[in-house]
This record gives sequence, C-alpha cells and structure tokens, in this order.
Amino acid sequence: MKKFTLLVVNCLICLVQLKAQDKAPAYPLINHDTYFSIWSFGNKLNESVTKHWTGKEQSLLGVLKVDGKFYRFLGAETKNYKTILAAADEETYSVNYSFNPSVTENWMNANYNDENWSKSVAPFGDDQTAKTKWNTDEIYFRRKFSVQNLSSGKKYLKLNHDDNVIVYLNGKTIYQKQAWVHEYIYIPIENGLLRSGENILAINCKNTAGGRHLDAGIVEEIPESTKILSAVQTNVKIEATTTKYNFTCGKVDLEVTFTSPLLLNDINLTARPISYISYAVKSKDAKAHKVDLYFSASTNIAVNTANQPVSAWQSKSLGLAIQKAGTVEQPMLKKSGDDVRIDWGYMYVAVPENFKATQFIAEQNESLSDFVGQKYPQPKERLNTSKLSLTSVIPFGNIISSVEKYMLLGYDDVKSVEYFGTQLLPIWKKSDNQNLESQLAKANQEYVSIKLKCDQFNKKLYADALKAGGKSYADLCKLAYRQSVSAHKIVYAPNGDILFLSKENFSNGSINTVDITYPSAPQYLLYNPTLLKGMLNGIFYYSESGKWKKPFPAHDLGTYPLANGQTYGEDMPVEEAGNVIILTAAIAKVEGNASYAQKHWDVLTTWSEYLLKEGFDPANQLCTDDFAGHLARNSNLSVKAIVALGAYAQLANDLGKKEEAKKVKDAALAMAKKWMQLADDGDHYALTFNDKNTWSQKYNLVWDKLLKLNLFPKEVYKKEIDYYLTKQNAFGLPLDSRKTYTKSDWIMWTATLADNQTDFQKFINPIYRFATETESRVPLSDWHETTNGKMVGFQARSVVGGYFIKVLADQWNSKK
Repeated sequence: MKKFTLLVVNCLICLVQLKAQDKAPAYPLINHDTYFSIWSFGNKLNESVTKHWTGKEQSLLGVLKVDGKFYRFLGAETKNYKTILAAADEETYSVNYSFNPSVTENWMNANYNDENWSKSVAPFGDDQTAKTKWNTDEIYFRRKFSVQNLSSGKKYLKLNHDDNVIVYLNGKTIYQKQAWVHEYIYIPIENGLLRSGENILAINCKNTAGGRHLDAGIVEEIPESTKILSAVQTNVKIEATTTKYNFTCGKVDLEVTFTSPLLLNDINLTARPISYISYAVKSKDAKAHKVDLYFSASTNIAVNTANQPVSAWQSKSLGLAIQKAGTVEQPMLKKSGDDVRIDWGYMYVAVPENFKATQFIAEQNESLSDFVGQKYPQPKERLNTSKLSLTSVIPFGNIISSVEKYMLLGYDDVKSVEYFGTQLLPIWKKSDNQNLESQLAKANQEYVSIKLKCDQFNKKLYADALKAGGKSYADLCKLAYRQSVSAHKIVYAPNGDILFLSKENFSNGSINTVDITYPSAPQYLLYNPTLLKGMLNGIFYYSESGKWKKPFPAHDLGTYPLANGQTYGEDMPVEEAGNVIILTAAIAKVEGNASYAQKHWDVLTTWSEYLLKEGFDPANQLCTDDFAGHLARNSNLSVKAIVALGAYAQLANDLGKKEEAKKVKDAALAMAKKWMQLADDGDHYALTFNDKNTWSQKYNLVWDKLLKLNLFPKEVYKKEIDYYLTKQNAFGLPLDSRKTYTKSDWIMWTATLADNQTDFQKFINPIYRFATETESRVPLSDWHETTNGKMVGFQARSVVGGYFIKVLADQWNSKK
C-alpha cells in the first residue's frame, strides 16, 4: 500500500510539473537569422528531431550517461534508410512515360506493354530541376526494377510530387493524394507488396495549377542500432533570449539552457551568430554519480538538401576544441526563395578546452553507437561525403552538487546577402579571410557576463509586458521576441547605412518587404530604433538612387538573399507609402527629433503627395493582407493614408515647416471627417465605403492613438471595439467579415485601441489559446483560423514583433 501511495504522489507531482510547463507551437533553440534557426517542434525536447523553421531536419542530439545508463534528453535520432530503388536525388534513372490521357485501364500492371511509350530521365517537371520537361496536364510513369535478397525490414515509398498523384506497386494502389508536396515524403509500404525478383512502380500525376514535378524511389528503414532510455522532461520555460529544459536522468537532474543572446541594444552582439547550450547536472540523492554528456550536430545545418556533399574538420584554437563543416560546392548566394536553407558557409561546434571534451566526426547513423561503445573515430577530417555528425563528449566526472558546462554553436555565412550587386559581409567579419574562430573565442570569454545580461533582459521584458497587458500577453511577447529578430539579417550597406533585412518566411521569400516591416516595427521601436531605420534605409535608397522611379515606395528589395530590386509581381501603392511615412514619424517620436525624416524629406514629400491624391478612396489594389485579394474603397487602407498624412504633417511641424504642416494636417482632418460618414454602418464602420453590412479590423487607427495625431475622435475607437467584441470566435477576432481567419499581429493592434484592460485581454486571451493549443506544430504562425485554431499559412515570420505594440503604447503614454 505504501508503494502504491508513493506511486500516486509521484504521478501527481509529474502532472503538476507538466501542467506548469510553458507551451508553444514550436520551441526556439538556436535563433540568429533566417538561415541559422533551429527549433523543437514537440512539447518534449526529446520526442522529435530538431528542425529548421521550414520543417527540414537539422538534428541536434543529446544523451546523458549516468552510471553506465544512457538517457536521451535532446532530439530524436534521424531515421536512416537503405536505398532499394534510387530516386533522382541519389542517382540518374530512366523510366517509360506517356503524356497520353487515353492509356488503357491496366496500364499500371506488370504485364502491360509499354514499348510504344517514351523513355527518358527523371525527375519530370517544368522547373530547372527537371531532367525531362513535363508541360501537359497529366503524366503516366512506369519503372520496372528487380530486387534481390529481399529483407523483412520496413519499406517506404520515397516520393516528391506536384500535384495530384496515385501510386501503384505491382498493380496495387499504395498511395494517393489530392494535393502537392514540396519535398520527398516517405510512405510506408504494406508488407508483401514488394517482392523478390521483378517489380513495377507505376504513377499517375495530374497538374491542377502551378508547377509540375514527379520523382520516386523505394527505401528500407535501417533499425536503430542503439537502444537509449528517454530522460523525463519535468519543465520547459521560454524567455525572450533563452529556452530552458529540466530533466530527470536516473539518479541525477539535468538542466539544459539554449541561449541566443539577441540583445538589441548591442548590435554587434545581436549580429554575432553564436548561441550557447549550457548543461547543469546535480545528484538527486546526495550520492556521487559518474556522468558523461554526448552532443552531436548534424551537418544538415549547413546544407539545403540532405544529400549534398559536405566536408568536416576539427582542430583546437584559442582555448577551444572546434569542429567545422560545410558543403563541398559552396554555392555562395546562389539560391534564393522561400523554402530554402543555406548551403554555403560553415557551421561550428566549440567546447572550451578545459572541459576536456572528446570530439569526433562520424556518419550520422553511427555517431551515437560510437559513444555507447566508446569507439571514437580518429580522423580529424572527413571530405566529400554526406550526413555527418559533429560530436562532442564532455566528461562531468562524479557529480554530487551542481556542475555546469557549456558549448557554443555558430555559423559563418561568409557572405550574407547581395545588395544591389554587392555581396555584403556579416558585420563581425572585417575582411574576406577572417573566420568565426576569433568570435567563438570572444563569445567564450564573455559567457558569464552575457548570461547575466540575458537574464536581466528576460526579466525586464516580461515585467514590462505583464504590466502592459497581463500574463497571457506577456507569455505571447516572450515567445515572439526571438522569432521576430531571427527572421532578419544585420549588415552594412556600401555607403555605411545599417540594413536590418527581413525575409518573408513561408510567404513568398521576399527580402525587406515594407508591409512586413510595418507590423514588426513595435519591437524595434521599443528596443533599438536604429534597427527600424535598418529596415527602411534600403527602401529609401531604392527610391532616392533613381533605381525605383514610382511616386510610392517599392514593396520589397528582391527575393532573399538577393536585394537587387523588387521581385514581387504587383505594387501596393497606398499600403507602402503609408507604412514608411508612419514609421518615420514613429522613429521621430521615440528619438525626440525628426532628423531621420529630414534626411529623406524629398521622397517623403513625394509619397505624401501621392497619398493626398490617391489615398483617401483607394482604387482596386492589394494591401498588406494580400492573401485576401484585391479590394477597392478599402476603409482600413484609407485610414492608413489619413494617418500617414497626419504623421507627415507632424514631421513637417517638427522640422519648422509650419505652412506645409498646416496644409496637410487640414487635409487629413477633412479626410477623417469624410471617412466617418462614408464608412458608417450604424454600430460600426464597414469594410469598404460602398458595401455596408460588412466590417473589418481598423488596426491602422492605432497609430492615430500612439502618435497622438487626434485625427479621429476616441468615439470611433470605442465604437469599433464594442462591435468587435460581438464578433469573436474561440481562437480570436476574424480579420474581417469575408472569412473567419485572422492575423494575430493585427488583433494585437486592434486590442490596443481599447480604453481598458478588461477589453484588451478579451482580445488577447483567444490568441494565447491559439498559441498554446493549436495542432499546427510549427514556429508561431500569424495567420490562423479562428474557429479551430489551425494555421492557415505563414510561420516563423518577423511580424510577431507587432505583439509589442501595447508595451510601446504604455511606454509612450507614460512619457506624455
């Protein structure tokens, strides 16, 4: 009975501990920029492989050896496969194919005669990766192959397809999907379908829209050779710059802390691409326990696709044991786009020499076995291979009281971005021949002081957010902080201007998108407005240099990492003109002067003149919510134009341009009055001027409040807030009356229009529910469905910096 009671008590303690853990759709681990960004996509650190924000595996693996027993606390082992039938990413192969939709019904069977079909090399598609061009609506694919010595291992179809597909193995359907994928997926094959001797893999793929692609093979899963116990996770705590996990590993407790020191008041530190992983181990029973720690980092961190050849080296330098890896090819800045990872530059793992770590380079599927068997490979380099692990084994010795040790992870991207034809160095690199080792040594020396600074900053950020909006709001802010910063890159332009260039993650991959800058701005107005200037400098240069000749700002500077000019297919004239003017006025407010506006006054004037002519009653065009489609007479976009004109008038007044200020302010006031008439729809204001019985969030009004422009009466805010509270769903306020999806950054702005905390928190709590309950396990999405809490699109974007607008509003209000 005593044993049963003890068991019940222990279970209750575990439940309380688990309930207290911070929850997030994904947990930030290593976060610096859009390429060096590693996350845990599960509630437990050891239940899944760690991944890049795009979802591609970038494995970090951690195991604690305690008194001869092994406990995995970090990551899961990457599945390894043996090829049975190679796909095109492994070797060139040919198949018989037909574009003829009238093939006979038994075309998928082994005895079908395909002698009259064409024969060519896979993959098939309409992009540059295709070996055989496919431009029709449909393709039929037949691949005959032979298997010898068939084992009993689990078999998988390895498939990449765009769009709808049906796959047959020896005449039987093994997979079908009415959609497309953007990478290889692995589908289990029922036992007995693959046979010794001759087989036929047959596929029908139909294009429904967009691109075309087809490639397939068959693999067999290699069983894990080493059985490892799972450490018991007892807590996880997310803070602005750290994520901290606690585990029980047999007779010891383990605390693991990931620190990415993105302290925005120190630009050089923020731009240094080095994170810390620290480990604190202590005995649970006051007895000594022998402890060793295993850590491995996959070279997938330095590739775009897993099969790219890599080389790896290890050495000792400046008091550190260092491992380094990168691709053989080193295609510097050759790849651009959204779902793309860096495949140039070098990843680093470093351990202080005084920790006496044993380091080795091994095949990814052998590294852990080498640790368990204590048979460590000796070579100091591995050249032109793939899927390696950089492994460190740190001895902790016999542990009773807490002992802490740490390591450093870094990435040298060599060249960060291309800016109007010039390849820019990362700001820590003063010349092409400088590598990251000196920065690692500096980071090692500063470990104690940086950890203290991060701890102090984490506490202040949380306290400020808690005071501004309550616990749920503060929890959302601390989750958003690293995500927003690490969706940017800090560099210096050839003229010396700082550039803080965003990537439009999981959207279209644009670089320095103005309507991404706009929602993310509050975080940077709070913590370092120089970085907000860094988001605007390139846009100003683009116009002022004459490269962009239109009377409104560009939408973007290109496709990341190439900032050579706008690549988005359509302009957003009112949107972007309003955004830049408003944010320039916000910079003036936070700095207490309009000197930044003065520097760019001519182009600001051009854009304000455009808004005077075209801004009040917008033509049919896109705004930042472009996923919702074109919209004419958009009342919220009109608000943006009106507020931007008021902001311009405020800047003109600050610069002593009194006549200009009065003219534009009077125009903005007249527009606001007319807006209230045209948009009025009884108890709220409509989505458009001409379509009543509609509604939308007027989130652009928030800058009238924050900048104290006094263009709209407070009754307008109140009327809208009261109406919105009647339209809430379980996971938030919809964006407008057309759909039930929403944008959480805009809800934050809308909520800030409320004149009391109770109403504010009514808007925030459903967002918090989304962030902690959503089934969409990816870095926080800003676009979700309010009825079921599922992501609609977008993930890991910088716009969550907009969550800080309530903290900003309170800070500015306290200085009045």
